Amino acid sequence: MDSARNIFVMIELELRRLKHDRTELYSRAIQPILWIAVYGPIMSGVRAIPTGGIPYTDYITPGILIQSTTFVSIFYGLTIVWERESGILKKLLVTPVSRYSTVIGRSMASGVRAIFQALIIVPVALLIGVRFAPNILYFVLALLIIFFASGGFAAISILVASFMKTRERFMGIGQAITMPLFFASNALYPVRMMPSIIQEFALFNPMSYVVDAVRALMISGDLVNLPIDLIAIALFDTVMFATASISFKRIIE
Repeated sequence: MDSARNIFVMIELELRRLKHDRTELYSRAIQPILWIAVYGPIMSGVRAIPTGGIPYTDYITPGILIQSTTFVSIFYGLTIVWERESGILKKLLVTPVSRYSTVIGRSMASGVRAIFQALIIVPVALLIGVRFAPNILYFVLALLIIFFASGGFAAISILVASFMKTRERFMGIGQAITMPLFFASNALYPVRMMPSIIQEFALFNPMSYVVDAVRALMISGDLVNLPIDLIAIALFDTVMFATASISFKRIIE
């Protein structure tokens, strides 16, 4: 019970932060909007990428959305680094709560930020002309997937933060993680178009499963692979939460 309360307190704290300062959300939404508004229409004219009859801009919108929310989650660890430097984190760790619940709480707090990021991008995509599946239940489920998947990516950032002592080093590692995940996924093109060695990587890339699930729910409506995607995301979250919890004690050492 105390662990659950701890998780919800951290989520509430993130909501309070967003209430008072949403500048970061707006600034980070610029890049994905440019992808959808500029890159998508340009590549639509090439017609070299098989999208299963889906307009290319529509096809990449879930991938760009996930890339944006993943970027937010991966760099959430900067907050951990700052709290360590300021001494806030040490005070948090002396409270009688498990490290596992602390890691989950901080990770899911980034999921809240990711949801708000998505809610900024989706209306812009609608204005550009992206056609989403007209099913509110699918849309809500897609947001829930983004929420939980973002928690797993945030756990990666906590793991990285446990080894990085400065924000500058963390930013370099965060960029090195995000871009390979993005380009070696099905965000911009089908996996079958990739070289065989990258296809193998894509099979173990959690972003591929998140994009596939969100694309099925928001765009195509084809839910054949959704159970596999959900299992893969659940395994990813479980592994990352456990790994980040084990390394979390390194943050204050």
